[in-house]
Amino acid sequence: MTTELWQLFLAGLGYLAVLFVVAYAAERGWLPQRVVRHPLTYALSLGVYATTWSFYGSAGFAATQGYLYLTIYVGVTLAFVLAPVLLQPLLRLVRDYQLASLADLFAFRYSSPWTGMLVTVCMLVGVLPYIALQIQAVVSSAQVLTREPSTGMLALVFCATVTLFAVLFGARNVTPREKHEGLVVAIAFESLIKLIALAACGAFALFGVFGGPAELQAWLAAHPQAVAQLQAPLREGSWTTLLLLAFSAAFLLPRQFHMLFAENINPDGLRVASWAFPLFLLLLNLAVPVLLWAGQASGLDVPPDYYALALAQRGGGWLTFLTFIGGISAASAMIIVESLALAAMCLNHLILPLWVNSGAPPSQHLYRRLLWGRRVLIAVVIFTGYGAYATMRKTSGLVHLGLISFCAVTQFLPAVIAMLSWPRANRVGFLAGVSGGMSMWFLILVWPLAFGSPSPLAGLPLHDEDPWLFATFWSLAVNVLLFALGSLLAAPSAKEQAADQACRLDAVLLLSERPQALGIAELRARIDAALGPEAAQAELARALTDLKLDDTERRPRQLHFLLERLQRNLSGLIGPQLAREVLASEEATAPRRRLVEEELEHSQDRLRGLAAELNHLRRFHRQILQDLPVGVCSLGPQREVLLWNERMAEIAGLPADAMLGARVDELPPPWQGLFTRLIAADTPHLYKQQATLAGRTRWLNLHKEAIGEAGGETDSLVLLVEDLTEQQQLEAELAHSARLASIGTLASGVAHEIGNPLTGISCIAQNLRDEDDPREREQGIDEILAQSRRISDIVQSLLSFARPSAPETRTLDRLDLAALVDEAIRLVRLSRSGRDIAFVNRVPPALAIDGDRARLTQVFLNLLANAADASPAGGRIEIRAARGAASVTVEVQDWGSGIPEALLDRIFEPFVTTKAPGRGTGLGLPLVFRIVADHGGSITVDSHAGAGTTFTLRLPAASESLQGILT
Repeated sequence: MTTELWQLFLAGLGYLAVLFVVAYAAERGWLPQRVVRHPLTYALSLGVYATTWSFYGSAGFAATQGYLYLTIYVGVTLAFVLAPVLLQPLLRLVRDYQLASLADLFAFRYSSPWTGMLVTVCMLVGVLPYIALQIQAVVSSAQVLTREPSTGMLALVFCATVTLFAVLFGARNVTPREKHEGLVVAIAFESLIKLIALAACGAFALFGVFGGPAELQAWLAAHPQAVAQLQAPLREGSWTTLLLLAFSAAFLLPRQFHMLFAENINPDGLRVASWAFPLFLLLLNLAVPVLLWAGQASGLDVPPDYYALALAQRGGGWLTFLTFIGGISAASAMIIVESLALAAMCLNHLILPLWVNSGAPPSQHLYRRLLWGRRVLIAVVIFTGYGAYATMRKTSGLVHLGLISFCAVTQFLPAVIAMLSWPRANRVGFLAGVSGGMSMWFLILVWPLAFGSPSPLAGLPLHDEDPWLFATFWSLAVNVLLFALGSLLAAPSAKEQAADQACRLDAVLLLSERPQALGIAELRARIDAALGPEAAQAELARALTDLKLDDTERRPRQLHFLLERLQRNLSGLIGPQLAREVLASEEATAPRRRLVEEELEHSQDRLRGLAAELNHLRRFHRQILQDLPVGVCSLGPQREVLLWNERMAEIAGLPADAMLGARVDELPPPWQGLFTRLIAADTPHLYKQQATLAGRTRWLNLHKEAIGEAGGETDSLVLLVEDLTEQQQLEAELAHSARLASIGTLASGVAHEIGNPLTGISCIAQNLRDEDDPREREQGIDEILAQSRRISDIVQSLLSFARPSAPETRTLDRLDLAALVDEAIRLVRLSRSGRDIAFVNRVPPALAIDGDRARLTQVFLNLLANAADASPAGGRIEIRAARGAASVTVEVQDWGSGIPEALLDRIFEPFVTTKAPGRGTGLGLPLVFRIVADHGGSITVDSHAGAGTTFTLRLPAASESLQGILT
């Protein structure tokens, strides 16, 4: 029974029309999203791996290689078992950096203009015979069914229809960010058709040919050689070689890479696919032994590759057409996806580099041209495959051409393994290894097929062994040797080192060399010059939207991330190598400084192993910085803000999001001035800086520390900001309390000092009542006025001492140091301990300092009061001063009891006192120390028990004060 060609023609067209409808329904949203985006749909779409080799050729492979046919599927299963360490890292790289093809992936890791070009050419040479294989299988299946010798028109119409489908549903979008859901659903549908068709064929073979499982068992018992033929190659064949080839093809074939990574909608789908796809392959291959045995039992006169078709033809019309459609499904799925992947590689790594580097003016409609360019290339790839089919019609079987392609893509396996495990691997090793391996592949496998003569390398060892072992061993041996030598002899570039971190350690890579400060106008001009104004406007708008920025952005850090985002987006559009060239920086030799904080915050669930531990430590240290009770501001090489912690935001009243990336000269006042002075200062500290924040006066201590990488330049700064406002207020309150306490201590002395003049005034006033002499009355009035002035001076001194200036209005006045000491002496003499002490003021009259009168009076009052308490009755206290180059030195010396040596180091600490309990609080000297420090000075003490004490103060001198001499 034969089938008419026109019937097959209509069946094929009808099936492809159904495929169009399925894809269109998915694109239009007519199918439920839970079906379109379901992980099982993604897993079924990976069934593009099962081509006509699997559908037809597995029976023929089993006929010659026995159970070794299973290695082609077990190898794939091994690759998916290793998904967490192999496929997941590759998927992360493809998604993060928008890599649309295998050529993009290698160009990203092994940065060179030649990398993508070499991968593209090798894939074209290696895969075009595989496309020819699919066309041959469709034509041969029609010949088997129709018994007609020539079906060239069927091949041509098939290629045209497949081209139309690929163009309409596989090249609708320009960038890999936009997935082709219709394509994924259509390929998944084709996988179901293949499974159903092969299962139906196997069921007919089991029940229609043998009559059931029992009858099959009986036939095998009567023909033990049938089972022995399947088992023998396992002991003799090179099953490890076939496992390796299938393992590589599982993700390195362009169509597999495209469906696994480029069309992946949800990363979680790969977890489901890691078990669902091997299960699909298992179900697909369950029928193969039964089909083989049924064909042998039936004595079919067709090659074993087409036993399924011949058996289906015996089963009746519907099974014949279903099996033929299954073969059409296997061939069309492979050609569609393979042509899409190869077209993308050709466009990004062959056509576009030539166009951009040719100096041709930028296109006004880049996206349209790219889309149509990809569509034209799809047609070119498919019809080039048709041309290969037309020139290679006589081959040794479906499996032979398939394994040739598998061996070709295996040449990229060392580069993938090195990408994920060897930091030394570089572009030189990659180019040398792949070139050497592909040369060996061509000479061993393609030469005999293309020229009809034995391989020039037939004299090498292992030639008499299995041909696939011979070809795989020598091509990979040369590949690995050259790859290792090239990588060891040449150092990896900075780009390759950074890409290695992203590939191996699951780090997050920022693609430019260092933080850029390119303005948006310059970025637009660079893209415009290479790709045209439409692309420049669209890509800038997309990147700004992704980062939630606007076109007025000026902060260097945000502009840097904008550059990174543009480069990633352009990588998906024109490939990573060309994207680097379009956005090339003139600072390519500058030290690399990766800014990864923002990216790492969005990568927590992807980090594993050492990278996860390091990131946890980073987050811990960063949280410490965020929670510090002092403000922390980190500045980059261009003085841009890299860190603005929570305390800094609280002090400044400015959120971190608004400050990150801003330069110091762009900060709002008063921070611009404060930080500028701190950065320019020779000292790493600025104390007691006064600033107005939120309408309040605040006091700040500022500190800086330079930060540099090990062995590198010190070009970053960390600034610390301490808010001393509350401390300043507490100190003012403490000083005021100390003054009030001093006034209480001086109360009896004040009463005595005021009482004596009052008594004199009272006596003079009584005498004046009876005095008639005008001269005596005048003299009496003068005495009364003199005593009144004495009382007024005492009261004024007390008022000046007790009434401090408010911290907000406190200013530094020019003070006469000798007069200041006299005033302090006058106050001390009001106390009981100071009445019997001789105070000697040896301060030069013209010596002046700048300071706060009330606070410095407090300093000398405390020092003199302590000296008086330590001195015996009739003792002497001497005050001396001299002016140096920029400071005034003041000494307060007594010859009293002195300070015990054990207390000398702690004498300025709060609550440390030498006085008896109840007579001293231990707060006087700490207050003195703080006031002197606030004035930019210092104080030291020299004391010996029983021999007296000398306090030495150094205060900034007033600029016009005269030089003094220590007396």
